[in-house]
Amino acid sequence: MIEFKDITLADKELIQSFTLNSQRRNCDLSFANLFSWIFLYQTEFAVLDGFLALRFYAGEELAYMMPVGNGDVKSVLEALIKDAEDKGAKFRMLGVCVGMKADIEAVMPGRFTFTEDRDYFDYIYLHTDLATLKGKKFQSKRNHINKFKKQYPDYEYKELTPELVPECLKLEEEWCRANNCDEQLALGAERRSMTDALTNMEALGLKGGVLHVNGKIAAFTYGAPINNETWDTCVEKADTDIEGSYAMINYEYANHIDEKYIYINREEDLGLEGLRKAKLSYQPVVLLEKCIAELNDHKR
Repeated sequence: MIEFKDITLADKELIQSFTLNSQRRNCDLSFANLFSWIFLYQTEFAVLDGFLALRFYAGEELAYMMPVGNGDVKSVLEALIKDAEDKGAKFRMLGVCVGMKADIEAVMPGRFTFTEDRDYFDYIYLHTDLATLKGKKFQSKRNHINKFKKQYPDYEYKELTPELVPECLKLEEEWCRANNCDEQLALGAERRSMTDALTNMEALGLKGGVLHVNGKIAAFTYGAPINNETWDTCVEKADTDIEGSYAMINYEYANHIDEKYIYINREEDLGLEGLRKAKLSYQPVVLLEKCIAELNDHKR
């Protein structure tokens, strides 16, 4: 029997000893995300034969992530399959990316059915693209930035600190009122996750930024590492009444993220048409495919 345990802030170093050294770039593995979404997914972890195993609930259905580590992944998968059986659930993994799919097929050929989950594909960008916006393909983005600077010459970008969290939460409250968060479960959940993350920002190691226009908050953002070369932008919120605030916070933040992070993951679009269009417009270098891997009833 695998001894899974709840994720706490005290587990950050242990969990990141697996994730930061991994080649995986999916946002699900950011410790900030794992911790701040516990209330919804009830995520637990275990260390098994040199692998990090993660178990959670998607709605009322038990699910797992592909184990993270090195060694005999087949034995670990077999142990997780047994764990699901012991709980009376069918074994399935969510957020399985292309490379992981190949790893599964290599050790358990034909035992899984893979279903593409487009709404949860991650958008991954070159850090240098977002920080410089060079080239013809980013001309319209540069125009937005230049227009913002001309319209708001006294704007300020500040590093996110605990002292600035209250005004970030106030902007989120206003954003929620405008977008009817109370009537949309996904937005309400995001608000809870954001509050938990910002409340624990120092312990989580979050780095973020706040944009001020005429002394008033116009936008904020924050993120955390996924691995040693990929940064995760967890949240980005802006006052849409201030034209260009989203473009500007994106640009400024990219210029303040440590240069050692080659890639920036700006997460999924959740199937929202406007969000998908916006994320595609920034020219991702990788649209990280994710799928659901479900164990077939038969064995080979």
